Amino acid sequence: MPKTWPTSPLGAAERAFDLLTCPPAPLAFDARGLAGLPQQLLPLDKLRRLLICDRIPRSVCDQVWRQVVTRARRDGPAWKLAAVGLAMPGLRRTAGRLAAGWHGDNSDWDAELLTGFLARLNTVDLDEPRICGRLIDAGARAVKHARQREENTGVVHVDTAWSLPPSHPWDHPDWVLARAVAQAVIDLDEHLLITATRLEDIPLHVAADKLGIAVPLAAAWRRKAEHRLAEAIRTGELSKVVLEATSTGYRDTRARRDGLATRPRHPRTVLA
Repeated sequence: MPKTWPTSPLGAAERAFDLLTCPPAPLAFDARGLAGLPQQLLPLDKLRRLLICDRIPRSVCDQVWRQVVTRARRDGPAWKLAAVGLAMPGLRRTAGRLAAGWHGDNSDWDAELLTGFLARLNTVDLDEPRICGRLIDAGARAVKHARQREENTGVVHVDTAWSLPPSHPWDHPDWVLARAVAQAVIDLDEHLLITATRLEDIPLHVAADKLGIAVPLAAAWRRKAEHRLAEAIRTGELSKVVLEATSTGYRDTRARRDGLATRPRHPRTVLA
């Protein structure tokens, strides 16, 4: 008996991705020539499992994503759907984070997440790192903008003076950064880099080693993340975000930071 087609946008995208991987002619990715991956044609479901494995270097993941995005731009709908399916673990995590505290139907937000992701496929810079992360970030921003538009629909704007609310008592840098993660302004790796190297006495090369990347690349990630963070603070983008100290992202980042603090330091030149 055929399965009922999912009603949620993410569920429907996942089902369509599953169909791409079915015999007799599953869509496959040619991994030959990419170090760290099996040297063969990989069905997309197997490729997705490899991409989320900690043993695969980020640089290899970026090489895969450069090819996937190129195919999506050149070869049309099947590879666009392939890109969505390969990013589905990250898309679902982001959807869950954006829906925290929301008790209504999430279908509209999930649709906006996919729309933002797919729109960014056409413009994302393939020479920059974190290709998949930046695609998901674009989807998260689309959700944020849609929610802001909905919130503003019933607001009456008048030309008069208003008193400002009291300043938030929790504007410790840790909380500012945690709110930036929740709003997809920065990701957890960027949170770790900024917190470890700016707020803690941890050299950049130690943080870079923890993430498995070169020091110059870590410095570039940090610099770009700090620019986005500064802009978000300047525009007030983070002012309405309220977090719990027990939130998953906050716990995960603190745990990773604590792990960094216990690592031995090496007498290596630090590139800022």
